[in-house]
Amino acid sequence: MSKAYQPIKLPPKQMIGDQQMLEASVAFHDIMTSRRTIRNYKSDPVPANVICQCIETAGMAPSGANHQPWHFVAISNPSIKAQIREAAEKEEEKFYSGGAGDEWIAALEPMGTGPSKPHLTTAPWLIVVFAERFGLREDGSKFKNYYVPESVGIATGMLLTALHHAGLSTLTHTPNPMAFLTEICGQPKSNKPTMIITVGHQADEAEIPARALSKKPLPEILTFLK
Repeated sequence: MSKAYQPIKLPPKQMIGDQQMLEASVAFHDIMTSRRTIRNYKSDPVPANVICQCIETAGMAPSGANHQPWHFVAISNPSIKAQIREAAEKEEEKFYSGGAGDEWIAALEPMGTGPSKPHLTTAPWLIVVFAERFGLREDGSKFKNYYVPESVGIATGMLLTALHHAGLSTLTHTPNPMAFLTEICGQPKSNKPTMIITVGHQADEAEIPARALSKKPLPEILTFLK
């Protein structure tokens, strides 16, 4: 691949009026307001091509130097999901039995979470997100990736949005530590696991904590400098 800058002219982008922009932004906001973090899933299958399409969308995220330092492992194999659940619950037991500290446990109390993670085996898919700390050239030599956490975070957000837009429910899970995922998923040590995303259809009996409906109002998350 050439290292020289090679500009390519973009095709014209259709401009829309201010009112259309507002309507489009409101319509998308309405779609996203129904997104919820779900812990209760049906075991109904989800087609692999839907998962592939959503991950391909995530791969369109911007990244430092366009190095795209992410890798996604999509898992539907029941035995592998069981391995992940067993390893994750061991870490969660340590977390909830004192490893997290009193303040963190108190913050989680309104969310109703605990060490048991049945969603990891009930849901049809797990997607493990990895951050590529460095890349490898064809000759095996290393090259540096830039803004890795930021880039992977953007791609993960786009993946969650794409999955929701496709009518699926998700749960982000970050057991600590999560190094066990590297071996289970067959990834090189250069790939750091950052998150497990549970993906599937919401169970009929699904519940969410009331606290989850509490979102900061716009004035608390926005500052305009005109």
